[in-house]
Amino acid sequence: MSVARTPRRTSPNTAGWIAIIIFVFLAGLGTIAALATVAVFTSVNAGLASPSKLKDYVLPQETIVYDRTNTIELARFGDYKRELVTFDEIPKVLLDATTAVEDKTFWDNAGFDPVAIVSASIASLRGDSRGASTITQQLVRNTLLDEDLVKDPNRTAERKLKEIIESIRITQAFPGETGKQEIITAYLNQNYYGNQTYGVKAAVRTYFGIDLKDITPAQAAIIAGLPKSPSNYDLVRNAEEHCPTEVDEGTACPNPTLVVPDDAVVVQRRNDILDLLATGRTPMSGTQYTSQDFTAAKKDEVVLASQATPRWIAPHFVWAVRDELAKRVCGEDISCPALTRGGLRVITTLDVGLQKIAEKWVAAAATVPNAKTLAGSTAAAKALGFKKLEPWMANLRNKDLHNGALVALDYQTGELVAYVGSRNYYGTSNKPDFQPQYDVVGKGYRQPGSAFKPFNYAVGIDDKAITAGTMLMDVGTDFGGGYTPSDADNLERGPVRVRNALQFSLNIPAVKTMGINGTDHVYAKAQEFGMQFKGQRTAELALALGVQEVRPVDLVTAYGTLANGGKAIGHTSILAIKDAEGKDVVDPYVPPAGKQVVSPQAAYIVTDILAGNTNKNINPFWGKFAISGPDGRRPATLKTGTNNDAKDLNAYGYIAPPTEDGRNAGAYALAVGVWNGNSDNSLVSKPSAPLFSIDVSTYVWQGFLEEASKKWPETNFERPADGLVKVKIDPFTGLASNDNKAIDEWFIANTEPKTKLAADKCGIDVVVAVNVETSFDNWMKADRDWLRRAERGPGVAGGPDRNRTAYFYANGYHPYGSSWGVLVAGKCGEPSPSPTCFPVPTPDPSGVIPSFVAPTPEGSAQAALPCPPEIQSVAPSETPVEVTEPPPTEEPTPEPTPEPTPEVTPEPTPEVTPAPPPAAASPAS
Repeated sequence: MSVARTPRRTSPNTAGWIAIIIFVFLAGLGTIAALATVAVFTSVNAGLASPSKLKDYVLPQETIVYDRTNTIELARFGDYKRELVTFDEIPKVLLDATTAVEDKTFWDNAGFDPVAIVSASIASLRGDSRGASTITQQLVRNTLLDEDLVKDPNRTAERKLKEIIESIRITQAFPGETGKQEIITAYLNQNYYGNQTYGVKAAVRTYFGIDLKDITPAQAAIIAGLPKSPSNYDLVRNAEEHCPTEVDEGTACPNPTLVVPDDAVVVQRRNDILDLLATGRTPMSGTQYTSQDFTAAKKDEVVLASQATPRWIAPHFVWAVRDELAKRVCGEDISCPALTRGGLRVITTLDVGLQKIAEKWVAAAATVPNAKTLAGSTAAAKALGFKKLEPWMANLRNKDLHNGALVALDYQTGELVAYVGSRNYYGTSNKPDFQPQYDVVGKGYRQPGSAFKPFNYAVGIDDKAITAGTMLMDVGTDFGGGYTPSDADNLERGPVRVRNALQFSLNIPAVKTMGINGTDHVYAKAQEFGMQFKGQRTAELALALGVQEVRPVDLVTAYGTLANGGKAIGHTSILAIKDAEGKDVVDPYVPPAGKQVVSPQAAYIVTDILAGNTNKNINPFWGKFAISGPDGRRPATLKTGTNNDAKDLNAYGYIAPPTEDGRNAGAYALAVGVWNGNSDNSLVSKPSAPLFSIDVSTYVWQGFLEEASKKWPETNFERPADGLVKVKIDPFTGLASNDNKAIDEWFIANTEPKTKLAADKCGIDVVVAVNVETSFDNWMKADRDWLRRAERGPGVAGGPDRNRTAYFYANGYHPYGSSWGVLVAGKCGEPSPSPTCFPVPTPDPSGVIPSFVAPTPEGSAQAALPCPPEIQSVAPSETPVEVTEPPPTEEPTPEPTPEPTPEVTPEPTPEVTPAPPPAAASPAS
């Protein structure tokens, strides 16, 4: 018999005690939490401004920008315009546009939006940063919070918390619908809308020249979008000046029209706001406008009223200063209340004297030639201070080149001393190829072309993967994927050393050097030098030819790094920022210690190579662009760059640094970059009117540097005290020399050649002995093909692009003799007799590349007739066709002499290469 069990019950007394203990424990925790909350609230709440100050509208002071001497005023930010409005005067569509984009729950929230905060936090964890501040919070931040708190990035959490608490207090102080009306009225009255304008009424009148009541939906949307970033979205700054009547480019238009282009970011933001309104975010305007009305408004052209403002000195530079000023004062806070409230005194790096010289030479290339008549060009040249219309300026007439830019950097301090973003900021144009307000120097990403090559070689020399004496075979090669770059003149010179390859800007050796160095490595190093590229890297081996776009200000900074012994210090436009009382707002600028990107020894070797480009005894083509000094030729480096679709013409280089006495007397260590082209990146060259860097940018570069430095003492580039050795090498192989044809070369210690070539070596055995290209099967295959053709002499066509064999460098200039050294000599076969015609490459079938002009070296009277067209029906390398070239009138000495030869205007070789897949077209010098 079983007995049912009754469940055991807890004693009432025991259960009661447990409940009491739990209650007391939770109550204690609650009390502690409540006390902690009260303490935190009390701490945060202490010192907050009274909500009553919301209506205290204080007009900001002006910010004044000075030159480096703190005596010449460049510009003022703060010709402030402000007009107050009441709530009843604000159009309902403007209210809706503002709340639609800034705070869709404004009319209902308690001053902050917890849902938006949570959403923003989740998005931030996913890497998608977004704002969550309500209109009330923004108003608090801009008017009631301490300025030091707002701009301190280390106190963001504290600022956000105080914003929320103050926003709640304001909402309580201004309750109900009437309170909300007062809050949004204060917001719209106190916002900064760019162009020195505060408040919506003044903004609408300034930008559009109308009363606030007449605003259209499109205008309301664009005004509502400005407070997010008033400096960047400033409508006047983003506008282009169109002239309804035809005038000479760069001259004043009688009745200009300011139009913000449809592709401007601020117009895209306007369209996004109109889309929000079209979805029904219209609590105030209701059915006043339909969804179709808002959609149609996206087609409205943004035409601005005439702007009458005082002209700035160096306006492109002033805008760059303003951008840097915002970052220095406010960090990444793009609204930057400290800047827009003004009262700052900014001492910049600009040398006004150098700036005027820079503007003169930019105008000489881009303004003078674009006058309607030859007489007009002559008058324009004389107005700039030239005695006559120079031949190089006349050559630019009736060409498709309309803009230019120049930037000069003191590479030992990082200070930008001259800055011309486009020719004639205050000029007028109704054509896209000349947009005078566009800052190409700081905003334009342009292909550097061959101006990129020095950095590729510097990396290889520093890594000890190559030396200045390394032999590379200048031979048409399939580098994979059908990429077969050619040199500019479509000649194949066979054995060339790195020094000559860089000085004469040969493309194939540059691509081979990139293959040796590695694209990823060179790309990363280029950024360490100071370059900032547009987007992600798209180029592979073609990176060697400068196809990746970079801003001129960053490229000149990279050249400054090379000039500064390989040490990168960046660039700045600001020396000091002070408040109205003269106290420093941030610490005054002191040149940083910098980062060593490549060794001083590698930097010196590349500098020494590039310095040969301003010595016509070393480089008879570019050498005419030597910089004259008070005692003769000033040591200077030069590298040009022309991309092969002829959109960007570049010249970059630097002079030797001054002594301390020279610097005290006003000299700078100048690195200078010049760009010429069109604002819209359109072609500047065509077969009927070819243009190259050597036609334009080099003249601007040379003219600016000569005029800027004419009174400065000449100095030399200083060689590092140790770590370098000078060795005699063979001019063809770069190995230790076997005979009296030896030349001197600089090497990083322990990279110099120690061995000589065996006496019985020739042909492909020499390439193997040098042991640079042996790891690349395609290279060796192409080398063998070239050697088979070279045994028949110069002018023999073959290879992937039917290019022809040639002695270094070109017709009339064989500094090491009419020979390829031991590569084609002795048992390998003697070269054919010197030919009687000059091989001319086949014109590019696309019609984009300018027609070829055979270069003539300085001092040479060599003339030659082009060889007759060649008819081919066989594979390129199977049956080479011999085409001959004429001998020079006199053979240059193997080692250039120091005395200059008589100057003869060189005819530049157009440097073009086939387009690499999948990157952009390859450039050339």
